[in-house]
Amino acid sequence: MSKQENNSAMPAVLLALQQEEVIAYPTEAVFGLGCDPDSEKAVNALLALKQRPWQKGLILIAANYEQLKPYVNDAALSDAQRKAIFSVWPGPVTWVIPARPETPRWLTGSFDSLAVRVSDHPLVQQLCTQYGKPVVSTSANLSGQEPCRTIDEVRMQFGPLLPVLTGLVGGRLNPSEIRDALTGKQFRQG
Repeated sequence: MSKQENNSAMPAVLLALQQEEVIAYPTEAVFGLGCDPDSEKAVNALLALKQRPWQKGLILIAANYEQLKPYVNDAALSDAQRKAIFSVWPGPVTWVIPARPETPRWLTGSFDSLAVRVSDHPLVQQLCTQYGKPVVSTSANLSGQEPCRTIDEVRMQFGPLLPVLTGLVGGRLNPSEIRDALTGKQFRQG
């Protein structure tokens, strides 16, 4: 793990985020594509690279719940709903929570909610902590291709110029489970 704790690619990846560029980074199961969630330019570049329609909305991944509060309507959650969320965070469960009215449409897509996750992957934790906020998270793959699980696969699909946070994905086989925070309904099995 020492390689992951002292990541030589971190400064370049943080700079790329600040410059509104798209990055790739390891998550619990696959590599993710990410960018600054507050930059419409960066999100549009990510959507174009991924060939993903904006209407689907995106996931934000964070080091802790506090980083997500500017984007989600925490007041819409009951204590029991919050307890259910925190019982599996940090971890590989993404929750769909009502979005704040000011949360940009480029994140929520055609929904009034936002999918969010507090990751337990050490590099995601480090990335979001050092960047000071969450990053967009969508699987690193072109439309119709398998999600990338190695840096070599990221390079084959996206070329050598995409900034990549070096490291290994976690041991999970499937992308994160997605659940509705208000109802508990499962949208995608993990």
